[in-house]
Amino acid sequence: MWLYPALPMVAKAAVRSYYRVTVAGGRVPSEGPALLVGNHNNSLIDPALVVLAADRPMRFLAKAPLFVHPMIGWFIRGVGSVPVYRVQDDPTKVGQNADTFRDAFTALAQGDAIGIFPEGVSHTGSQLVPLKTGAARIALGAAARIGQAFPIVPIGLVIPDRETYRSEVHVIIGTPCVWDDLALRGVDDPEAVRELTARIDEAMRAVTLNLEDWEDAPLVHAAEAVWRAEVGAASDPAAALDRLQRITVALRAMRDREDSRWREIADALQVHARALRRFGLTPQEVRDQVPVRRAMRWTVARLPLIVALPISLVAAAVFWVPTAITKGVADGMTHRDGMDAFATHRVLVGALVFLIWAILVGVGIGWQFGVAWGLVACCVQPPLGMAALAVGDRTRMAWDSMRTFFRTRRLGSQLTELRERQRQLARALQALYDETVERRRAPATGSTPSAE
Repeated sequence: MWLYPALPMVAKAAVRSYYRVTVAGGRVPSEGPALLVGNHNNSLIDPALVVLAADRPMRFLAKAPLFVHPMIGWFIRGVGSVPVYRVQDDPTKVGQNADTFRDAFTALAQGDAIGIFPEGVSHTGSQLVPLKTGAARIALGAAARIGQAFPIVPIGLVIPDRETYRSEVHVIIGTPCVWDDLALRGVDDPEAVRELTARIDEAMRAVTLNLEDWEDAPLVHAAEAVWRAEVGAASDPAAALDRLQRITVALRAMRDREDSRWREIADALQVHARALRRFGLTPQEVRDQVPVRRAMRWTVARLPLIVALPISLVAAAVFWVPTAITKGVADGMTHRDGMDAFATHRVLVGALVFLIWAILVGVGIGWQFGVAWGLVACCVQPPLGMAALAVGDRTRMAWDSMRTFFRTRRLGSQLTELRERQRQLARALQALYDETVERRRAPATGSTPSAE
């Protein structure tokens, strides 16, 4: 467990080097036993995101083959992970899971945080797969030693575009499960295990987006963006996820009733989304009207980016070769292992390739100008890369905002038409959702909703 104390720092560096991550929702207890349960769509990136959300060292249950993996086995062992023996990996070793559970019970009783992905497998599905009972059994076994319940915290990982470098990732910390009534019933009580598994499933669904099919994702995200822009709703990830879930529920309900109105709205949304892409705008940009004076103040405030821009240019030149090598090698590995490992391969291969590159550059400079300059070159490259990421992100956002300002000024009457169509879409979405809510309430109240 020699890397265990450094795990939060390593996790932050890994995921923030590839994604732009935001954490929203509640908080993970900073000390004491805690079981963190998350959805699992992105291989080894998922544990790093959970650690980032927890902001504390923690141990994970990981499938046994990872412990002997030639590339990452040393890391899995070094952070104190606990091996899980699955039937599909080696049926002869499944009996060793008794030791796995005992190790997890002990860790929690000692006040550690444990991370687990109850689905039991990393997958590219559009919704949670049925949960295994392992998380519930670990919680009940540990509670018997501790003498009471402890926090079981759901962590929702929402990655709209796992394949795009510097895209957004949202980590949602949910409300801990309520399970005091089950805590002392023990791991050998099958009803307690089933009930706790069901409660964990419910808690995880509250912080994840569960679509019937990935083909629905563009439609649902487009609807949420329109809704948010027009009603002026909060833009934080937790609020955005709540709206996405509402739209998904409405979509599913309309399909179940074979209601043609959803298809009409879906078609209108797709037309609107295509128009926005053609003009290079977002729903929020369509709604906003930025006065020239405010735009000028905004521009002046970002003039320092011009001074910092050379950092990005130097970094692009220095790191062009390792970037190209990373993409080629990592994408080949993804083709072999599956898309759920896309970002994992990019991060792991990138870490190795960039480390080797930094050493080679340092050796080359040291050979030409002396050892001292070689050491300086080795030490300067990591902060240069991180600074380039920060400057690059801010420069892209500033440039996009400037282009948006001038585009909206040129569109004239076309922009007016876009705004009106967007308002109509938002009203239709709100009406559909309100009707869905009323229909869901009707069985409980015994009333029949109006046909209007």
